[in-house]
Amino acid sequence: MRNKYFIFSILTTLFLLFLSGCTDQKEDTESATISTNTDSKYVNTFKDLNLGILFDFNFKLNNADKNWVDLWVESYKDGKLDSNSLTKLSYGQSPNEVEKGHIGFGIINTDDESFAFLYGPGMKTTPQKIGKIPSTESSVSGWYYAFGDETVKLKLNETYVLGVYRESKGNSLRTYDLQDKNEIKKMIDDVHLVYLLKLKIHNESN
Repeated sequence: MRNKYFIFSILTTLFLLFLSGCTDQKEDTESATISTNTDSKYVNTFKDLNLGILFDFNFKLNNADKNWVDLWVESYKDGKLDSNSLTKLSYGQSPNEVEKGHIGFGIINTDDESFAFLYGPGMKTTPQKIGKIPSTESSVSGWYYAFGDETVKLKLNETYVLGVYRESKGNSLRTYDLQDKNEIKKMIDDVHLVYLLKLKIHNESN
């Protein structure tokens, strides 16, 4: 009887360790969640004041005391990538284990210039001059979130496209699947100007 109880205890312990391992693995792979926030006060302020363009997201970062967030905007003109990011923001090692807040990308338009900036919880970049957006009155332009209203789970060490601004010299813009890397590449080749808002989460040890 003792042997049966002893074996049962061992099996129970192993089973609990297995479950614990599965939980840890899930937490490791699902490092953050993100969702679009198209009706936030930030977005509404931009609309009401006609300031320009704003992508705003609800963002929850797990293991924020260990993980880093890289947020940047790639610029493509006539299919060629600019060697420098349009703007970029990197932050991490929060005093909190879990951090919630807003992240986003904005373009402020003035009569002669446009300025791009990024922001995260409690921080932002200095607005950078990027020329005039759109570049000419005859340009056809649009900005799009890369996913819909759903909450998206993000994994460590993967790069995600969050949003796109594009500008065409023609009189129309076709639709592309922004979840498909081949479609994004085709868009970059087809369209005169493309800005890609990207995000990557990585551990401090990477």
